[in-house]
Amino acid sequence: MLHVAVVGSGPSGCYTAQSLVQQDPDVVVDVLDRLPCPYGLVRYGVAPDHEKIKSLQNNLRTVLEHERVRFLGGVQVGPAGVPTARLRELYHAVVYCMGAATDRHLGIPGEDLPGSWSATEFVSWYSAHPDAVDDGFVIGARSAVVIGIGNVAVDVTRMLARGTAELSPTDMPQAALTALAASRVTDISMVGRRGPSQARFTTKELRELGTLPDTEVTVDPGELALDPAYADPSGLPAPQRRNIEALRAWAEAPAREARHRIRLRFFLRPVELLAEAGHVSAVRFERTAPDGRGGVTGTGRYEDIAAHLVLRSVGYRGVPLDGLPFDTTTGTVPHDAGRVLREGLVAPGEYVAGWIKRGPTGVIGTNRSDAKETVTSLLADASALVREEVPEDPLPALRAEGIDPVEWTGWCAIERAEAELGAQLGRGVVKLPDWQSLLNAAHGNAL
Repeated sequence: MLHVAVVGSGPSGCYTAQSLVQQDPDVVVDVLDRLPCPYGLVRYGVAPDHEKIKSLQNNLRTVLEHERVRFLGGVQVGPAGVPTARLRELYHAVVYCMGAATDRHLGIPGEDLPGSWSATEFVSWYSAHPDAVDDGFVIGARSAVVIGIGNVAVDVTRMLARGTAELSPTDMPQAALTALAASRVTDISMVGRRGPSQARFTTKELRELGTLPDTEVTVDPGELALDPAYADPSGLPAPQRRNIEALRAWAEAPAREARHRIRLRFFLRPVELLAEAGHVSAVRFERTAPDGRGGVTGTGRYEDIAAHLVLRSVGYRGVPLDGLPFDTTTGTVPHDAGRVLREGLVAPGEYVAGWIKRGPTGVIGTNRSDAKETVTSLLADASALVREEVPEDPLPALRAEGIDPVEWTGWCAIERAEAELGAQLGRGVVKLPDWQSLLNAAHGNAL
C-alpha cells in the first residue's frame, strides 16, 4: 500500500484525497489538519448565510468517510508539532494543502490603528474560528469602510447590514450574533481602486446586496462613467457585463429611506487611515483614473470617508512552513506540476496542491482539477516511493511522540455538541467558538 499524508482538510486537501483513492486502489490516505474540525475555508470562510455553498461540506464529508481515508485533526505540522522531515519518515508521500493563511496588507500609514482589521480577522470572528479574537469590531461604530471589491468584501459588507432575523438561523457563534444584533453601523462604503469592469465580485454575490431588508444600495453614476467599458460593455465577458448592469440599475434608482446604506465606490485608492482619539476615524483616498493599459494612476485629488471600522479585503497570501521551500514573491511553494522543488530540483515524496501551490486564485471547484494534476504526478512516482520503509500505521508513532489526534469520532462528537448548543439557544446548529470547547467536545466522545 502507498501511504500518503495530506496536510489540510479544506477543499484542496479533500479533493486530493478523493483523487488518490479513486485512481489507485492501493493508496491509503491520512488527512491531517491543525484544527480539530475539517473542511477548512468551507467551514471557516464561507459566510454563515450562504447555506448552499456551505452544503459542500456534505461532499467533503463523503471523502473523509471513505474506508481508505482517515481524518486526524489537531495535528500541527512544523516545529511546534510534527516536523516536515518526520512526516516523510512516516509516509511514502506528503501533499501540502495548507491554503493561503494570511491577508495582504495595504502598506499605508495608519493601517494598524485600533478599529482597522483585515477582512480575514472579521470573517474568522463571525465564523467561530478558534484562533479568532473578539475585540469589539462593531462596538461604538456607526460607519464602516470595506476596502476591496471582491466576493469577501461583499460578504463582510452584507454581514454588517444583516439583521438578527436573518442571522439567527445560521451557525454563527452566539457572541458574534449578539454583537452584530446590537451593532449601530448604518453606513457602509465598499471601495475599490479600479473600476466596475475590473471588480472581482461575482454578479450573484453583488446582487445579494440589493435583497437585504431595510437597506439602500447606492452607486455614483460619475464613478461608473470613469470606466471606459461602462458606456459600451458589449466587449466585456458576460460576468463583467452583468456586474455593470446591476450597478447601473442602482445608480439610476431613486433615493429611498432605509436603516442601512451601502455605498459602492470606485476609482479610489487608500493612501492613509486617519485617527481621532487614538482610533481610526476616516480613510483618505486618492482619486484614480484609468491609465489605458488596464491599470489606474493617481490624480492628486483626495477624499476622506468617515469610518469607525475599517475592513481590508485585498487578498490572501500563503505563509511559509518550516522545512519547505517558499517563494516570498508569489507566496507559494515552488513546484513542477505539484512536485515540490528544492533549489530547482524535485524533492522526492513532497507535493503541493491548492492555494499554496498556485496562489489564492479560482473558485472552490478550481481545486479539483488542481488536485488531480498533483495526484497524477504523485502516482507517476509511486513505484519509486513505495520502496521506502514506512510504518504500516503512522498513528501509534504520532501518539508516542505526544500527538493526540482528533479522529473522525471526535469530530462527530463536536457536531453533536454544536447541535445541542443550538437547541439550548433556540437556534439551529451553533458553532463552538474556541479551542477548549472544541477539544472538550471531541475528547468527551472518546471517553
